[in-house]
Amino acid sequence: MTSKRTRDRLISRLREQGIQNEKVLNVIRDTPRHIFIDEALSHRAYEDTALPIGFNQTISQPYIVARMTELLLEDGPRQNVLEVGTGSGYQTAVLAQLVGQVFSVERIRGLQEKARKRIQQLRLRNVMFRHTDGGMGWPDKGPFDGIMVTAAPEQVPQELLDQLAVGGVLVIPVGDGQGQVLMKISRVAEDQFERKVLEPVRFVPLLAGVIR
Repeated sequence: MTSKRTRDRLISRLREQGIQNEKVLNVIRDTPRHIFIDEALSHRAYEDTALPIGFNQTISQPYIVARMTELLLEDGPRQNVLEVGTGSGYQTAVLAQLVGQVFSVERIRGLQEKARKRIQQLRLRNVMFRHTDGGMGWPDKGPFDGIMVTAAPEQVPQELLDQLAVGGVLVIPVGDGQGQVLMKISRVAEDQFERKVLEPVRFVPLLAGVIR
């Protein structure tokens, strides 16, 4: 289940799909994905597939985690990163090994409490959590030089654009039930954003409100 061969097979598949950042690939190889999912599904932990984690949420497939992380880092290192949608904490753990500080928000308290324990188990000490409506971000900790959103709004929330530093990058899926695309948005000046549409994706919707 957690053998080196199993993990190496996953990394080979990610390379075949175009992931090139060696730091990202090494972190995904070394991060124990099986601790982020229920034991009954742990035998599938290193398949390149999304898996259910309860609360009608999923842990993203490793390709998407690698792709979004690579996009966040492709223009240079990131120090202050907001993650919208902690989920299982897997993406959080990958980010925490590659950036200075992660501020992770999640609307479902039960998910976040599990994620917090897993991050502690991995001894990652550069992550802060907040139980809040993700679309509002975390203004007190901004501006951020990186923002990653792991659920899809129908439109990019203005609140997140406002919290992006000049020179910062927002990686976000956008769309509805008819279709979603992955976008990279760079803030090139105070009032100027560059938007790139990259590829079709499928994420759970970004919903308002919190669940206690």
